[in-house]
Amino acid sequence: MRLAELSERSGVSTATIKYYLREGLLPPGRRIGATTADYDDTHLRRLRLVRTLIQVGGVPVAKAREVLRHVDDESLGRTIRAGAALWALPRLPEPEAEDDAVVTARAEVDRLLEELGWSTARELAPLSPDHRSLVVAVASLIRLGYRWDARLLAPYARLMHQVAVHDLDNMEEYPSEAERVEAAVASAVLFEPVLKAMHRLAQEEESARRYGLS
Repeated sequence: MRLAELSERSGVSTATIKYYLREGLLPPGRRIGATTADYDDTHLRRLRLVRTLIQVGGVPVAKAREVLRHVDDESLGRTIRAGAALWALPRLPEPEAEDDAVVTARAEVDRLLEELGWSTARELAPLSPDHRSLVVAVASLIRLGYRWDARLLAPYARLMHQVAVHDLDNMEEYPSEAERVEAAVASAVLFEPVLKAMHRLAQEEESARRYGLS
């Protein structure tokens, strides 16, 4: 398809598509003339992912480029390829200092991983931005006086493992490796708000069942 058709099918203006091409967010089309190129469904799929990252996820262009670089890295196995792409997404800021709350939170998070038997998560902890984000969040709760520890975190972690099983089962439905990794990234941006909303709805429902609506 030509650029105009790609624009029409994606709902993205030709000017924006050209910008994405210049920024390396969209691979170039197959050159068929001095000023024209041909695009296919992979470009359409990538455009949708780029829009998801930037417009829905609020991911800066430079960060989106880094995510997509990992998505396209065929030299990596699936776990590292998807993991690298997900790690490149924006996270909570790093802890400013190793205060008592951070030290306690890190110890509890590490104890949680140990008790769950999540050996890979423990091995990758020094590198993992998700491990650091969890430490930051738990430390903030501790500072507010909520004594969250491994025991309280464990039921949530087990539920999230069930979610992860569903995530990977759904990824297997896609025919190509690139589509599977793209799906993992799109899910991280789009489905996490779904989980948050369902969590809050479930809290509302359980509260009404326990305490009524008065």
